[in-house]
Amino acid sequence: MNTNRLGHTDVQVTRLGFGGGPLGGLFAPLDDETAAGALAAAWDGGIRYYDTSPHYGIGHSERRIGEFLRHRPRDSFTLSTKVGRLLVPQGAGGKLDPDGFHVPATHRRVRDFTRDGIRRSVEDSLERMGLDRIDVLYLHDAEEFFDDAVRDGYPALAELRSEGTVGAIGAGMYDTAMLTTLVKEADIDVVMQSGRHTLLDHSALDTFLPACEERGVSVIAASIFNSGLLAVPRPGEGAHFDYETATPDVLRRANEMADVCEAHGVTLPQVAMAFPLRHPAVAGIAVGMRSAEEARRNVESFAVEVPARVWADLRAAGLIR
Repeated sequence: MNTNRLGHTDVQVTRLGFGGGPLGGLFAPLDDETAAGALAAAWDGGIRYYDTSPHYGIGHSERRIGEFLRHRPRDSFTLSTKVGRLLVPQGAGGKLDPDGFHVPATHRRVRDFTRDGIRRSVEDSLERMGLDRIDVLYLHDAEEFFDDAVRDGYPALAELRSEGTVGAIGAGMYDTAMLTTLVKEADIDVVMQSGRHTLLDHSALDTFLPACEERGVSVIAASIFNSGLLAVPRPGEGAHFDYETATPDVLRRANEMADVCEAHGVTLPQVAMAFPLRHPAVAGIAVGMRSAEEARRNVESFAVEVPARVWADLRAAGLIR
């Protein structure tokens, strides 16, 4: 699978990356065997970029990804994780994690973008994963703590980069206005942008992506299926868009896009995966995978070459910019 370099660093990522959210039990329980099968199928399909976070299943995603990658040569893959949440042990009391992950509530999250908090988070992540280094480190979900993240978090990441502890730094967020500010005012290498550069949401094209292109900052596009609406060939009533039930207008647009795709022998998910990579600032996409079947399907969809006529017809119909 082809790779791209992140910013001006030496860090390379495959254009299709493994999103580790589902391995934390997001939305539904997930056992270790199924998680291992998803990771193995992704590896067999050529994926060599793996993204995770302490937030995903209060450490379950990091543990599972670490257990898999420990048995591969360290220079054969690229690993990213995130900072901004420390995991503090607590008694589960038979309860599940309240943040949407189906795992016992053995820890609680404490938001911390201080230098000490970030260094502790990195140490904890390395211990959970059993690995010796992290390639890419992101400030995670900093929207409500943006001032703290810029004032304290970014310098802490820059320090870790200068020490060689990590190879590339940036942020993983959805707010494109805040991300644009970070891109313009800080010396970052990469941004993981969630849900705003997709077939159905083009808002990243306004200021964020031009700023990244101007500054030489790479983008990893995440949530490219907008919570599932674009993950199926023909979405129906009740489909989710950005974690809520899709409105009739959004559902209509998605199905009009599906009409164009089918007319050219491709599917909506295949085109949704190809769309973000058409922008020169986008180095790759990260797609969540929770089973071997999902991983194989994503790899196969990603490999499909979308005919140029698809983009022309989508534009002519006013469905994409």
